[in-house]
Amino acid sequence: MNTEMESYEKEASDFHEFDFFSVLSYRFFYVLLLLFFCQISDYKMELFDNLVGKAEKVLEIGIGTGPNFKYYTAIPNVSVIGVDPNAKMESYARKSAAEAGLKSEDFTFIQALGESIPLEDASVDAVVGTLVLCSVTDVTRTLNEIKRILRPGGIYIFIEHVAAEDGTFLRLVQNVLDPLQQVVADGCHLTRHTGESILEARFNGGADVKKASLSRFAYISSHVYGVAYN
Repeated sequence: MNTEMESYEKEASDFHEFDFFSVLSYRFFYVLLLLFFCQISDYKMELFDNLVGKAEKVLEIGIGTGPNFKYYTAIPNVSVIGVDPNAKMESYARKSAAEAGLKSEDFTFIQALGESIPLEDASVDAVVGTLVLCSVTDVTRTLNEIKRILRPGGIYIFIEHVAAEDGTFLRLVQNVLDPLQQVVADGCHLTRHTGESILEARFNGGADVKKASLSRFAYISSHVYGVAYN
């Protein structure tokens, strides 16, 4: 747990320009993340269990500083390709991979967007996405890229925060805060219906989308998580 928190703290220094507003806003978001990690860890462990014995070549979208590397340790012969638009994340991700016990030759970093992944069709066994579709520019295009690079029978595991139910007070709060959230959290949207988008992507084997409420993370407590089958 501490490793995951520390990796996001490192990310703060390279994700923003060094001005007062950026540092203050990111630190506020970081404190919220600390509370969030206390609840999300169990969901991640459940999701990553789906990869054991089923995936060796894995692509993670939005690898960042590599907070998920500790979940790969139970997967035999795994190699990880990390995609992130920020090239500065590579050094942090490589350090996290090494700390988790992943050999350097088993991790590849690619600077790229989720909407345009420079890999061949049907080239990976699994795709991992944790809290990333909230900030991509085009959710549909990103999901299409995931489908394209997954081999037949491959799986996509995900956990994403989503819009609260229409008509609720929480949804009203999200609507008000959404423009500010996009500024202070690097394009993160509060009101996306990501679960519906995953279902509408029509993965060949369907998608199991579950709902969860992570109460400690206040205005983004509504989440979806699950597995889609290519």
